[in-house]
Amino acid sequence: MERTLLANPGTTAPCPARERKWSNSQPADLAHMGRSREDHLEPGASTMPVAALPRTGSDPVLLKAPALLGTVADTLRASDGQLHAKAPTKPPRTPSLVLPDVSGRPPTYCELVPRVASAQGPPPGQSWPEPDSLWWEAEEEEEEEEENRCFRRPQAEVSFCPPDTRSCLLSPHNRPLEPEVLRKLRGLFLEHHPDSTALHLLLVDCQATGLLGVTRFQRANMGVASGLELLTLPHGHRLRVELLERHETLALAGALAVLGCSGPLEERATALRGLVELALALWPGAAGDLPGMAAVMGALLMPQVRGKQGWEEAGAQGTRKRGEKACSGPFPQVTRLEHTWRQLRRSHTEAALAFEQELKPLMRALDEGAGPRDPREVALPHVAPAARLLEGEELGGPLDESCERLLRTLHRARQVARDAPRFRQVAAQRLRGFRPNLELREALTTGFLRRLLWGSRGLGAPLPQRLEKFQRVLSVLSQRLEPDH
Repeated sequence: MERTLLANPGTTAPCPARERKWSNSQPADLAHMGRSREDHLEPGASTMPVAALPRTGSDPVLLKAPALLGTVADTLRASDGQLHAKAPTKPPRTPSLVLPDVSGRPPTYCELVPRVASAQGPPPGQSWPEPDSLWWEAEEEEEEEEENRCFRRPQAEVSFCPPDTRSCLLSPHNRPLEPEVLRKLRGLFLEHHPDSTALHLLLVDCQATGLLGVTRFQRANMGVASGLELLTLPHGHRLRVELLERHETLALAGALAVLGCSGPLEERATALRGLVELALALWPGAAGDLPGMAAVMGALLMPQVRGKQGWEEAGAQGTRKRGEKACSGPFPQVTRLEHTWRQLRRSHTEAALAFEQELKPLMRALDEGAGPRDPREVALPHVAPAARLLEGEELGGPLDESCERLLRTLHRARQVARDAPRFRQVAAQRLRGFRPNLELREALTTGFLRRLLWGSRGLGAPLPQRLEKFQRVLSVLSQRLEPDH
């Protein structure tokens, strides 16, 4: 590639001008657009002025530089002899801007991979203040901007879990499972209908997944428009780990809602019915929050705890007493409560039938990479199976079945990423006009649940260790409620 020589500003002696080879794709030649090309044309060629020539596909698209780029725009003058990389022969018709590199190197010019200015936002580690208007209802206004956006190179991993802020339910240095907080939460859930609780959970899940409430600063950093797309990309590791932790934490909190009832048998059966009704309110066609429904079902089908590096199971074989039947996998804290489930079938038959005939088959299909995913019914798809696979979990079972499940799950993840704009529209429509209760909304966030279960001091432990420790707590509670004979 032919390059021009840099002019030495310290030289006073005049030097002969070097003849340029005409090129429409070099920014340095833009200063000669109004000059005739008679000296450069062969005999018999037309002498039409360059300014009258029609634009071709290789011409760069010139944009008026914003005020932020005023100093950079001065480097594009042909008189200073600044070196720029030559544009490809047939670049895409996409606007390009020349921006200074973060490493301090000279700016470069390239239309093959357009570079855009980083969105204005707060420094890393700080959160955006929530506007007075309902941000989940303002998503539709940004759809037109998303249609015209160009590719943005990812800058860093993005987290949609808000940093620890001042809580209206927990003290700054709280202990795990404070009784007063548990009583407050029980009253909150009893005051709200399952349909209302489902909408609260949908709102928090959409924000945690990066489907709604994504700022321009976050889009510029992750290079895509939503977390459903980021989940399938290499730099989506942090989001995948956060969503898996949220799934397990919600399941542990749901199991605690049943195992923490130390009163009459009917009290535990009522708690079971409440979780079943919440799962039905999150059903496709209702709220359509499949991650929330999967977490509730995880509480009822407890335990299924996984961690990084295979999301290792929390073994509780050490708590098994003599004469107890050996079970494959961890200790079933909720499903082993035979008297409680029998009371549920006797007092709340409809909920028991819905759990056995509707919820369990649907949950099994979702975990195997199947089940509904139509955006007309689902506002937020189930992404935990794909996140586990992308984080290195090995599938058990026969080789042919595991390979088929692997391909089915990854294909489903690709379809979810493709339909992310449609899921965003459906979620915004489900939440239109919704006014959440601030305390209930906070009680469903990942940060609150972590502090509730492990306390402010226990958050420093690794996630697998925290999950295993709380599994043992639930096992002790389950044994106290219905001891083995």
